[in-house]
Amino acid sequence: MRKTKIICTLGPASEKNNVLRQLVERGTDIFRLNLSHAEHRTVREVVPRIRALAEEAHRPIAILLDTQGPAIRTGDLKTDLHLKQDDIVELTVGDAKGEEPYSVHVNYEGLVDDVSVGDTVLVDNGMIRLVVLEKGGKRIRCKVVTPGTLGSRRHINLPGVHVNLPPLTEKDLADISLGAELDVDFVALSFVRQKSDLNELRGVLAEKKSKALIVAKIEDQLAVRAIDDMIEGADAIMIARGDLGIECPMEELPIIQRRIVKCCIRLGKPVIVATQMLESMITNPLPTRAEITDVANAVFEQADDIMLSAETSLGRYPAECVRVLDRIALRIERSGGAGYAQVAILGDERQKTVASAVVLANSLRGAKIIVFTRHGKMARNVSNLRPEKAPIFAFTSSKRVYRQLSILWGVYPIRIDFAEDPNATIHAAEKFLRDNKLTAPGDHLVIITDIRAGEERIDSVQLRTAK
Repeated sequence: MRKTKIICTLGPASEKNNVLRQLVERGTDIFRLNLSHAEHRTVREVVPRIRALAEEAHRPIAILLDTQGPAIRTGDLKTDLHLKQDDIVELTVGDAKGEEPYSVHVNYEGLVDDVSVGDTVLVDNGMIRLVVLEKGGKRIRCKVVTPGTLGSRRHINLPGVHVNLPPLTEKDLADISLGAELDVDFVALSFVRQKSDLNELRGVLAEKKSKALIVAKIEDQLAVRAIDDMIEGADAIMIARGDLGIECPMEELPIIQRRIVKCCIRLGKPVIVATQMLESMITNPLPTRAEITDVANAVFEQADDIMLSAETSLGRYPAECVRVLDRIALRIERSGGAGYAQVAILGDERQKTVASAVVLANSLRGAKIIVFTRHGKMARNVSNLRPEKAPIFAFTSSKRVYRQLSILWGVYPIRIDFAEDPNATIHAAEKFLRDNKLTAPGDHLVIITDIRAGEERIDSVQLRTAK
């Protein structure tokens, strides 16, 4: 049973029912809807189909809505600009008219205030590098350092620059309203810069009566520097290596990834490694050896999730990409992990109770961990300690929690109704596992639950033998 979860981005290559079914059958745990590209009409149509396929497969497949965020882009050009080294490029904002032969409008009016002379401006995913020579009024003069061809509506990155954009645009708010209406399970905030950005999103979700969990996308140096605050403010973290790899020196990216995964496990939050995991498989049926190693490293670090983007949204082989991730993850998991859970913080008695159960499971051959959770917190505590061998069967009575548990490393969610008597619930869980051949006679069952003592509920760890 694979412990690392797989997230697939939907798009033109994967929205048809036959492909969706293949992605489910190959092992997709979460579908990502990228609202930078997806239209509301398409989202409204595809979400019920995902829910129906998940029901048909008896699997807790979740839906992640990914906001576009406050992106800075160039405007429309009559013709592409073929920029050579040392050419001068003028960036204009507002109603300013270009005065240089190479002049490009930018959609963010605060750009002139935010950048300083000497700052780097990266255009088109870092393919074109500019340096700021001077600024004034509504214009910035830049010199081309790395040449390239500049087309319309290209993304701009400003490494190390604090940009005074709002965390949520009008488009984001409309997209979040749609997500609340469709009861999506996760909402990802793009280009998050500080904890208050996450608090603002949480307030919007509360207003819309959405119970979606928040994923903070780490995409620039500011978020990396404030990573502990990001982890504290979010329900999960996504290491979005596309923009992050542009914003940070390339040689730092593996170190940043490892540091964030380790911090998330230490502080008890799920972590997703995303972007270009199988980039060559957009057009090729097999991955490169370097991509296999990249995926293997994320699995070895014991990230909760690994994510596919263009590979499944636009690529030729979406289902094969999921099969490749599944094969790599299963093999690497058998070889052990990085052991970051050894530094996990146990902040309260409940976490310490869970830790004792994990220690017990690690000491027993053929152990299975059974946890009962109403809101998902107990299951997250168990997952965060990364049991060495034992799978984690998380039973919940909530349909929403059932789906949201699919983000957690090593957790296999199961939905049952809870009885008033904890023993009756435990017996029902044991029967489910036995009937579905998830346990065998003689297996050690480490059960984490709460029991009622008068008016009090007391957390308990039990050891039983499967029949």
